[in-house]
Amino acid sequence: MKQNILLMLSLIGFQTAFSQVEQDSIPSSIEDDTLDEIVISGTMKPVLRSESLVPVEVYTPTFFKKNPTSNVFEALQIVNGVRPQVNCSVCNTGDIHINGLEGPYTFVLIDGMPIVSGLSTVYGLSGIPNSLIERVEVVKGPASSLYGSEAVGGLINIITKNPKNASLFSADVFGTSWGEVNTDVGLSTKVGEKAHLLMGVNYFNYSNPIDKNNDNFTDLTLQDRISVFQKWNFSRKSNKLFTIAGRYFYEDRWGGEMDWNKSYRGGDEVYGESIYTNRYELMGTYELPFAEKMFFSFSYADHDQNSVYGNTPYMAKQQVGFGQLTWDKKLGKHDMLFGAAFRYTSYDDNTPATNEKDVTTMPGFFAQDEISLNTKHSILLGARYDYNNNHGSIFTPRVAYRYKANTGDVLRLNAGTGFRVVNLFTEDHAALSGSRDVIVLEDLKPEKSYNVNLSYLKQWYFGSNVLQLEASTWYTYFTNAILPDYDTNPNQIIYDNLNGHATSKGISANVDLILGNGLKFIVGGTLMDVSTEEEGVKQRQMLTERFSGTWAVSYTIPSINLDIDYTGNLYGPMRLPLVSEWDPRPEYSETYSIQNIQLTYKGFKNFQIYGGVKNLLNWTPSKNVPFLISRSNDPFDKNVQFDPNGNAMRTPDNPYGLVFDPSYVYAANQGIRTFLGVRYNF
Repeated sequence: MKQNILLMLSLIGFQTAFSQVEQDSIPSSIEDDTLDEIVISGTMKPVLRSESLVPVEVYTPTFFKKNPTSNVFEALQIVNGVRPQVNCSVCNTGDIHINGLEGPYTFVLIDGMPIVSGLSTVYGLSGIPNSLIERVEVVKGPASSLYGSEAVGGLINIITKNPKNASLFSADVFGTSWGEVNTDVGLSTKVGEKAHLLMGVNYFNYSNPIDKNNDNFTDLTLQDRISVFQKWNFSRKSNKLFTIAGRYFYEDRWGGEMDWNKSYRGGDEVYGESIYTNRYELMGTYELPFAEKMFFSFSYADHDQNSVYGNTPYMAKQQVGFGQLTWDKKLGKHDMLFGAAFRYTSYDDNTPATNEKDVTTMPGFFAQDEISLNTKHSILLGARYDYNNNHGSIFTPRVAYRYKANTGDVLRLNAGTGFRVVNLFTEDHAALSGSRDVIVLEDLKPEKSYNVNLSYLKQWYFGSNVLQLEASTWYTYFTNAILPDYDTNPNQIIYDNLNGHATSKGISANVDLILGNGLKFIVGGTLMDVSTEEEGVKQRQMLTERFSGTWAVSYTIPSINLDIDYTGNLYGPMRLPLVSEWDPRPEYSETYSIQNIQLTYKGFKNFQIYGGVKNLLNWTPSKNVPFLISRSNDPFDKNVQFDPNGNAMRTPDNPYGLVFDPSYVYAANQGIRTFLGVRYNF
């Protein structure tokens, strides 16, 4: 049967185009899931995913709604090879691991801008309104040749909606049996003749202290958070792009002993970790009024953190400014991109390590050339030069090759280098929460990495069914690796350039199966080995699993307007930081799985009701361990005796020679709970 279809093509950096075509009808359940998406993160150019020489994974709100969450950090738990890591049992600070590499190796962007970086990586991954997200693009492997420092392990680019295409009004509200309440509201409207506005507000509140493992500490950090986002698109006579966006974020979070309140803030009577965060962001893109495709993009973020960890105050301020000019030029078989960027970072806090404001400037230049040899073979050559005022010149090249037999049969090979300049203020949180001191043994040199990645994408269509396989293997070699050493001295976290090398290698596969009967499977698995080798001794990296898996199984029953979603993940054992040689807790975590189920009723116009159960197996990291937080009964170490070297001594009151330490954690200590929510979209 023939039908007329109106196609809308919307690319980042371009105005929306429409075209009407006639084609055989396609079952909507398949069409929605198998379109060749537009991606931009791999090469900074909007291209079809099958055309990108760099493998880019795309996740839409439809995917994340299978397991509704209050923020992007939690939403990523069902993405294969990506693991949200909780780093503190008390304040629940977290970061995102990609293919086993720690959070500082992951670069988080909003609309291509380095908004979430530095100080904001500790708590700033919360509060990005889910209702404003168009899609999330994930690139696994180094991207430093385009994006600079921090993009060593991979990048996550959060693409916000175009105000012209967004719903006029949307609302999403849900609550859980733990007392969490999340509200997302979005509004899109035309302002005058030349402007479109997209506005969103996210409010999250959790004010119900719970202590299921009976250690007198909150299992989950209490939070009161609001985030307001605006994005403006302006129409120009030339039809060129001009967009500006801004966000304000405020959060009051605390965790600690169950009887803590704000009257104890900063004192040593009752232990609590209390963090106030004020954050402003501004970003935009302006297409220059020339015949050539030239764009100027900019962003600015101001972050103010007022926090206390027990009786230790931590007051920090950071400003990050970024500007970038790009020139997109096609010449015959060459599709080129040239760019110049400048990044300014100012940081100051009240700690002895920062006697004066730390200012880092980093101008950079990059170029890439995508050469189409013929319809099946393409290569990409790219390089970036940066100058860091503290570390000097840094050069990062890369090369890529793509063989495309057809849209559903693509082989890609990528190789390149990366670099990372450590930002200890984002990584010394463990020194504030607990008794470990951060020690920097020398001036840290930039970390260098060398990476090779081979990926293969294959699609099969049979009848009304679709099967897609995407597999990859990678190898990354690090020199001057900068890793926290928890083992040498249990009272310290030592940062030093590794006198040896580190490696990350593994294989990963995703399988998508869409059946015409309404059943869909998204299943992924990763096997990896992340380790260091120093003076001939190989050691597995801390807090890194050997294997992991994720899945999302969905079934639609049209006759009763019901969707059923079953999602989950599985992680293998990880090496955990112990406090002393007598610490009775296991050195490795157990294999664990978080599983969720959801029912969504869509029988009303523009209105949905959804609910279900999270963490069906009621798993928490406190299971099968004698305690999760070390010395939770003495969080200020008032009854700990120390030897002349500063090490805790074994005493009748402290038989294991421990100190207070909440870093023995890797996931949220939150058990089974129900949830119920409603969505409205107009």
